[in-house]
Amino acid sequence: MGIISNFLKTGESIGFFVTIINEGFAMYAIIKASGQQFKVQEGDIICFDKMSLEPKSAVEFKEVLALDNGDLTIGTPFVEGAVVKGEVINEGRDKKVVIYKKRRRKDSKLKRGFRRDFTRVRITSIA
Repeated sequence: MGIISNFLKTGESIGFFVTIINEGFAMYAIIKASGQQFKVQEGDIICFDKMSLEPKSAVEFKEVLALDNGDLTIGTPFVEGAVVKGEVINEGRDKKVVIYKKRRRKDSKLKRGFRRDFTRVRITSIA
């Protein structure tokens, strides 16, 4: 909430400032998975590094760095008791990324490609 909306009742307004109603607030969490940090909400579809899991299998992320369910909780380093659950949709490979290096006037060039393996996960619940 903003500074002004803290002093107002729900629904009141001053000029062009209108308070924010918490009914539509979406809970989110920041998780650590495969060496990266992801901000996730329920229903999000995230591509992680390959986890070698079957489709429709359940996966849990226990390394939750921060959790916001109306008030922000930051872990030291992880939030105790917080778990993000998801369901594996599929595994696959990304589009090819082409790496091209050319050194001018040296008759030297290098072209390589790379395709990342990923696991696509739908976030089902944050607790």
